[in-house]
Amino acid sequence: MIALVGVDGSGKSTQARALARRLTAAGVSARYFENAGGRPLWNRLARALGRPDGVALFGRPLYPALEASVRALAMTRTVLVTRLTGRVAVLDRWTWCQDVIMTARGDRGRRAVRAAYALFPRPTVVCFLATTPAVAQRRVVERGIDTEELRHLRALDAAYRALPDFGSFVVLDGDGDRDEVAVALDRAVSPLVDPR
Repeated sequence: MIALVGVDGSGKSTQARALARRLTAAGVSARYFENAGGRPLWNRLARALGRPDGVALFGRPLYPALEASVRALAMTRTVLVTRLTGRVAVLDRWTWCQDVIMTARGDRGRRAVRAAYALFPRPTVVCFLATTPAVAQRRVVERGIDTEELRHLRALDAAYRALPDFGSFVVLDGDGDRDEVAVALDRAVSPLVDPR
């Protein structure tokens, strides 16, 4: 299991999909897994119902529980499929992402979510795409799906760096262009995977 984590706009999804394709092309049986909490879906639903976002629609106490539950279901599917197929799993987000977003928003219940998420296996390698908040914000705006406040992106970045596990992450410069980040990512994971 190879996990990519980082703030929104760091390139996690783009790089995870591309890494899974490169590994497959190199003869490694690999699959991409998105392990999101459903925020774009909840935000679209909220806007359709005249609310600004998912938090406003569901309320502060309920929204984090909903998001954490959806992410837990996605991660459960990831673990089951990976174990059943024996493929290398390239993970777009993992357990830390929920902790970080709850920290950045000031949500309650982090301790309970962290305890529940402790059941999930730790990936073999975790790559943190270190992206400056201004670059991440520009990328979020360019993709046109949602928006991010600079203050929130800074809070997410700080929360990642404050994680007890952060010292074990492989930190990659996420500010580079896609090809530069891909080269650094390939270098980080190449000792872990052998073509079969």
